[in-house]
This record gives sequence, C-alpha cells and structure tokens, in this order.
Amino acid sequence: MKLHDLSPAAGARRVKKRLGRGLGSGLGKTSGRGHKGQNSRSGGGVRPGFEGGQMPLTRILPKFGFTNNFRKEYSIVNLGDLEAFEAGATVDAAVLAEKGILRKIAPYGLKVLGDGTLTKALTVKAAKFSKSAEAAITNLGGKAEKI
Repeated sequence: MKLHDLSPAAGARRVKKRLGRGLGSGLGKTSGRGHKGQNSRSGGGVRPGFEGGQMPLTRILPKFGFTNNFRKEYSIVNLGDLEAFEAGATVDAAVLAEKGILRKIAPYGLKVLGDGTLTKALTVKAAKFSKSAEAAITNLGGKAEKI
C-alpha cells in the first residue's frame, strides 16, 4: 500500500451541493428554497418549539417532579452478594468493584442491605448498613465496620 492508494471508505464523504449554478444543475435560481416567504430569506425560519404564535406545547404542559440537591447517593450491595467471598475475608467497596459485583463506587460510599442470606463470618467495611444486614453479619461472628 502506498500513500497515493489511500482513499476514504465508500460513502464516507459526500459531494457538497453547489447551489445557484444555473438551471441545468437543478439547484439554480432559487437554490432549492422555493419562491418567497420566510424560509426563502437568509436567516429565515423559526426557532425550535415555535408554533406560529399559538401557545407552545412546552408551556401548556404542567411542570412536575422535584430534584433533591442534598440527596446522598450510595452504592448498594445485598448480603447475598457477599456470599462470593471466603470466610474471614475483609470486604469493602474497592474489593467489590475489583471482583465485578459493583460497577462504580458512588460518591457517599457503600451501603449494605439485608436481602439474601449470608453463611460466613466476614469483616464488612461500609458507610452504612441496614439494621437487618448489620444484625446478620454480627450474628455470624463477623464485623460490620462503619467508615
């Protein structure tokens, strides 16, 4: 392959429309804009959402919902997911992400919930625990450490 052999893939590049270059081109005279009117003029047309002076749909529909700016976001893991570790292991958000149980670690850290069953004593380090999860971990002889 040589430099002069290189060319873009078929259909990757389009030929620019040459407007106003005579009647024979098919895009002469009005250059594909039709006759007269707002859309034929330079800078013509209306902004997105404009409905000709009629009350726009975006103003007719009611506002709804609420975004809490002070919401705390946690990565959530259930007790059943911790069954993948050997007895006596120390489990935290980084270990869970490394093992593929968590996709990403949320800004406020890890929260452990009590869904599923745990049969091994583990040391679990997390920002928060549900009451049932904390009880299940400590009942098996493990530790639920809040960090």
